[in-house]
Amino acid sequence: MSDGNAISTRKLFAPPELTDGELAAIARIEELRNKLRFYVSEPRRWLGPVSKILSAKAIQGTNSIEGYDVTDDEAVAAVAGDTPDGESPELSVKALLAYQRAMTYVLQLAKDDHFHFDPALIRSLHFMVTEYDLDASPGLWRPGPIWVRNDDAGEIVYQGPDAEMVPELVSCLMEAIEGMDDLPAMVKGAMAHLNLVMIHPFRDGNGRMARCLQTLVLAREGVLAPQFCSIEEYLGRNTQSYYDILAATGQGSWNPDNDATDWVRYCLVAHYVQAASVLRRIRESEATWGLLEAEVAAAKLPTRTIEALFDATFGLKVRNSSYRSAVRAATPDDEISNQTATSDLKRMVDAGLLAKKGNKRGSHYVAGSPLLAIRKVHRDQREKIEFSHLFDVDK
Repeated sequence: MSDGNAISTRKLFAPPELTDGELAAIARIEELRNKLRFYVSEPRRWLGPVSKILSAKAIQGTNSIEGYDVTDDEAVAAVAGDTPDGESPELSVKALLAYQRAMTYVLQLAKDDHFHFDPALIRSLHFMVTEYDLDASPGLWRPGPIWVRNDDAGEIVYQGPDAEMVPELVSCLMEAIEGMDDLPAMVKGAMAHLNLVMIHPFRDGNGRMARCLQTLVLAREGVLAPQFCSIEEYLGRNTQSYYDILAATGQGSWNPDNDATDWVRYCLVAHYVQAASVLRRIRESEATWGLLEAEVAAAKLPTRTIEALFDATFGLKVRNSSYRSAVRAATPDDEISNQTATSDLKRMVDAGLLAKKGNKRGSHYVAGSPLLAIRKVHRDQREKIEFSHLFDVDK
């Protein structure tokens, strides 16, 4: 047994004492979040499609960290409740659908008046995340030791605490989360994430579970809806730095006396960049919607066709089924038939707004020249998100 494992099971990684720098960063993130609240506080027709894309990006990002890569279209299809087209490996698609179900549950738990954190919840979420793979022992604590291996280097980079410690450590973590009312939500979520991934309570799926727990903590704190406050997309885009900071914090084994300051700062950077990215995406979406309304009016198309044109403008493939789902989600009273959808899509092609690809069951539609021009304008005007000032107190 290592020295780290000899530490009392009542001990977890403790939140660091927040300096003026961390408090300044939190204030800057809250400023961005307040701007986001302005956009999401009332129904807007373009908000639903944006929310769908953000949810898809979070799920896609968190699974990609574990090597389960899927296309943007498959991730969006899963969020929309449609069947992914199966272009990616079967195991990746199963992991996508499983995590989507877990996140749907998180959305429900975010508004549950009778909610509380407990180990049974963690096991239930793990079952949802890994149910497609019985080798992961879905919903069960790991029965023995566990190691994280760097296959490229051929070495073990982390060893979790002894299996006998897991139940009490997780119980301790649940109690700690319930008792962190004095902590900013982002710090509370970061510490929940860190402790669960370091406890490594399951045979597989520990990283996804830790990220899922962090998102749940943020959702329960009422920060914003999970799709607007999750940093899972950011972590998926920055996998190596994410692994590096966890390795530096854990130092190879269960060492809860280690300082978590750098980890918390890393998460604050992630929150700032993600919030700025979401705000930019929302503003671009609002502007895009207005331009698409003008295109639809000029071509004398039904207003509902904007749903398909919006997705295509942001690089997604449009299918008859996905178009019908988008219309149903936006306006439940305007559900359209397969024949009506086919007619609408043909009219969009005839207007030059969409281009048809493939034949029969494999057919889909992509952005036409006017939509590509709209997308290019946004990309050309997009500024890089800077965060070097994030922890500066005097700026």
